[in-house]
Amino acid sequence: MIDIQHLSFGYRTQNEIFQDLTLQLGAGHIHGLLGKNGAGKTTLLKLISGTLFPYNGNVSTFGFTPAKRDPMMLQDIYFLPEDLFLPALSIQSYVKVYAPFYPHFDYTQFDSILQEFEIASKTQKIHTLSHGQKKKVQIAFSLAANTRLLIMDEPTNGLDIPAKSQFRRIVANAFTEERCIIISTHQVRDLHSLIDYITILDEHDIVMSHGVEEITKRLLFKWYDVGEAPVDALYTEESIKGVAAVLENHQQAESKLDIEILFNALFANKDKFKELFKK
Repeated sequence: MIDIQHLSFGYRTQNEIFQDLTLQLGAGHIHGLLGKNGAGKTTLLKLISGTLFPYNGNVSTFGFTPAKRDPMMLQDIYFLPEDLFLPALSIQSYVKVYAPFYPHFDYTQFDSILQEFEIASKTQKIHTLSHGQKKKVQIAFSLAANTRLLIMDEPTNGLDIPAKSQFRRIVANAFTEERCIIISTHQVRDLHSLIDYITILDEHDIVMSHGVEEITKRLLFKWYDVGEAPVDALYTEESIKGVAAVLENHQQAESKLDIEILFNALFANKDKFKELFKK
């Protein structure tokens, strides 16, 4: 689906964000793109979608070069940005204007998602809605567009707790094996049960890009009482629940991935994790 080879990019050549970056992301997954502030997550999403152009290397998005902005590619990509700009239109007028750009747009699905989000009337002017309600309209539109590639940058920002739960359910229901969904987020707790493939950026490079099944095959996530965590743990983190530990999974035991603990563990011991996850 997405193939990036030896990509280099910077807003100024003296300040490169990426240098010789290589990454592949396939269909049939909900990818979580994680990283600290300034790691280049949004920049990478824009390079994949063709709103920024690399000055070296190649980006291929289902066979197209995004920088060429081919209409056949653009009709099969939807990019939901973190910062929303919405025209002074009613919801129904917005759909009438923009849905025709997406040949597989499903109007019934759009209405169903709005109902799930408890937005009752499509005659409301979008610019008069709260930030959270605007976000819900855009999420509904992005999923109903039914593009092969859906990119979401911090989609749960601005949503309240019930809406975050609704979001997870709606995305899971809209997902198919033919689609590739990429979600860039800091809110890993919001998306813990949704993401099945994790890519982590650090210092403008990929430090991990693996499926959840592969991660839990190599790592064991366990909770211990304070003072009882094994001394050979790769990482430990104490909380009111006890001590969360990440260990090498020598016995191929089953455990449930904790993305936040994984993220903290990786940045506490990057060299060891890079060694463990060498292909």
